[in-house]
Amino acid sequence: MNKILIANRGEIAVRIIRACKEMNIKTVAIYSEADKDCLHTRLADEAICVGPASSNKSYLNLKNIIESAKITGADGIHPGYGFLAENSDFAKICEESNIKFIGPSYKIIDKMGNKSNAKEMMKKAGIPVIPGSDGKINNLKDALDIAERIGYPVMLKASAGGGGKGIRVANNDTELEENYNIVKQEAKAAFFDDEIYMEKFVENPRHIEVQILADEYGNVVYLGERDCTIQRKHQKILEEGPSIVLSTELRNKIGETAVNAAKVAGYTNAGTVEFLVDKNGNFYFMEMNTRIQVEHPITEENTGIDLIKEQIRVSAGEKLRFNQNDIKIQGHTMECRINAENPSKGFRPAPGKIIGLNLPGGNGIRIDTFIYEGYTIPANYDSMLMKLIAHGTNRNETIAKMKRALEELVIDGIDTNIDFLLDIMKNPNFIRGNYDTSFIEKEILG
Repeated sequence: MNKILIANRGEIAVRIIRACKEMNIKTVAIYSEADKDCLHTRLADEAICVGPASSNKSYLNLKNIIESAKITGADGIHPGYGFLAENSDFAKICEESNIKFIGPSYKIIDKMGNKSNAKEMMKKAGIPVIPGSDGKINNLKDALDIAERIGYPVMLKASAGGGGKGIRVANNDTELEENYNIVKQEAKAAFFDDEIYMEKFVENPRHIEVQILADEYGNVVYLGERDCTIQRKHQKILEEGPSIVLSTELRNKIGETAVNAAKVAGYTNAGTVEFLVDKNGNFYFMEMNTRIQVEHPITEENTGIDLIKEQIRVSAGEKLRFNQNDIKIQGHTMECRINAENPSKGFRPAPGKIIGLNLPGGNGIRIDTFIYEGYTIPANYDSMLMKLIAHGTNRNETIAKMKRALEELVIDGIDTNIDFLLDIMKNPNFIRGNYDTSFIEKEILG
């Protein structure tokens, strides 16, 4: 590929532009009217406006984005994450327009994007899945019957879901009846699809995801795992890897299962297979994300492999340059999501102008961001400002580095979650690695 259009904004757009520059590939940034001063527009070789501030009229405007690629002569499009990253219609239009979509094919996105169908596919392939409905739930009576069969508590989930949206836990028939239509409405509003499914709610689990890479020649490798258990309302806040709850034997087993899942799906490019691991070491397939993840720098720091560059190479038809034996995990990495929000006011978004900025540095610290002093954070998009990444020789050293970096980080003019993240770093149970998906509610907000 000679020129890549980045169909995204913010830190991930900056991240992709930097990888392209190092590969001598020209870049095109797209932006909304609210993002004309965003850093990615300044770093790219070209920048083109695709619409007004509203995402639906700009970053989700398929027609304008494809036209922008044609006008600028881009022969590839990288969707980043969010927006159109898992939109099979967009991937299909790219293919029909003879523009390389940097990700899996639209058929794979379709196949794995429906979470209930993906779960059934894995079940048939012998991959352990969480007990639940066989595909979508047709009505409330079926939901009640399934809950009786698998036992409470249960989770109602949007089949086309992602990002923690369209998920409700029910502990009894009454709560199930109350939440059934709510989840369908949330699914319809968020994903334009009200199909839902049910699965057993695994109590006190760890959320473990495995990064995989697959080329177009049947080669698939896993690049270690990331522990994404620290969440609030199913939204990830902090991730780390490797996970301290996995033995070497269990780590290899989950990794091999992720590779098998990718092969069953016929997957190509970068992807993430997500699992829940219970207190007894049993693990269950949850879903497969058919895109690059927010937390991909953890894998990059632990393996030394640039995942964005590998995505581009695979999309260009190249074979993977390494096999499973070449993958070595070095040290421990942690990533904190720095958001423009006020934790003391229910994590209310806090857009505004940055009037002062001090970024931490030093050995083992990486920052992926798009902000700068004087930049005004628009109110139209996700509140994440940056990803603060710390890498050390072991987990204790990494925590010490992250704590120090958070204390150095200054973002004046807006509210942020920096102090909230510092509270996590200082928590004795977090330091001991004694946490599950309810940690934030119990230890920090409780």
